[in-house]
Amino acid sequence: MSRLLLLILFPLMGHAAGEGAWQASGPGATLSHRGISASSRALAPSQPVSGVMTMVAWRYELIGPTPAGLNVRLCSLTRCVEIEGQSGTTRGLTNVAANEPLRFVWEVPGGGALFPALKVRSNQVIVNYR
Repeated sequence: MSRLLLLILFPLMGHAAGEGAWQASGPGATLSHRGISASSRALAPSQPVSGVMTMVAWRYELIGPTPAGLNVRLCSLTRCVEIEGQSGTTRGLTNVAANEPLRFVWEVPGGGALFPALKVRSNQVIVNYR
């Protein structure tokens, strides 16, 4: 599926000198209690990059239903941006260093057990930078 996302987003990737993109994907997380955050592992470029982020495309896949009130953020080391839906793009991380790893953070407000638990099968980012 990551190749399909790359094909869909290919026109969005920079081609001019000094521009580039990196992609990373990984397993998701499980969230079993309301009011507690769960974070994905860090998604980082596989090779050294320099510059700043311009746009980030994301995608994550859930196993089972989306819990009511689910809040999802995409976070660098220095900034977080709220994202909506299981795929999309954001410019909310513009000017963050292109080599900073990104994490997805999921949270359902409230307290007590979350049934069924939120299970994230996978997550992916494509980071455009200049």
